[in-house]
Amino acid sequence: MEAIILAGGLGTRLRSVTKDAMPKCMAPINGKPFLYYLLWQLQQQGVQRVILSLGHKASVILDWIKEQDFGMTIDYVIEETPLGTGGGIRLALQQANEENCLIVNGDTLFCCSITMLLQEHISKHAAVTIALKNMKDYDRYGSVVLRADGAIQQFEEKQYKKEGWINAGVYIIQKQDLLAKPLPEVFSFEKDYLETNLSEHRFYGMGFDSYFIDIGIPEDYQQAQQDFLTLFP
Repeated sequence: MEAIILAGGLGTRLRSVTKDAMPKCMAPINGKPFLYYLLWQLQQQGVQRVILSLGHKASVILDWIKEQDFGMTIDYVIEETPLGTGGGIRLALQQANEENCLIVNGDTLFCCSITMLLQEHISKHAAVTIALKNMKDYDRYGSVVLRADGAIQQFEEKQYKKEGWINAGVYIIQKQDLLAKPLPEVFSFEKDYLETNLSEHRFYGMGFDSYFIDIGIPEDYQQAQQDFLTLFP
């Protein structure tokens, strides 16, 4: 299977703890960049090729990649100017060889089963299948509301929720569906693709009770330092 990692984000909110405006995926966790753990997990789940979608300080990531060996083919695309989440995904998808491609955010880790997610995606003939995490007492994330058949009914804006499903930043995408849409050069994957085309009923969600962390804020970045000691060899 092929995977795209969205690795172009700036670690602006992490500067207070990392002391550097590095790409978020390169923020160090116990002496290794966050990207190391993303690649390690993908390799463990059978991913054979990764396409890095790069932007800010791409050379920092590429210099590190040259010295690594994950037993996978690692290719990349670079946004010369910021294209938004959607534009970055579309640029990388143009280099993908397979019909269905895994997409993961470069600043979140969700230890869900990629195999199960892909099987669900294929069985539903979905355009996109999103891995969902059940959360309690949260207001940092928007929520995903599902129909009885697993199709996504609604994306809700950020607000306090006693319990609900959140988008955990892991997707299976049917490549041609997105590439065929008449979208601008710069666009938001969430707003301009997912929300705009929700009425087609080809977007599905699948819930997992798996470990999840988003290192986008200092508190969770520090939490990852502790969690990863036991999660990873």
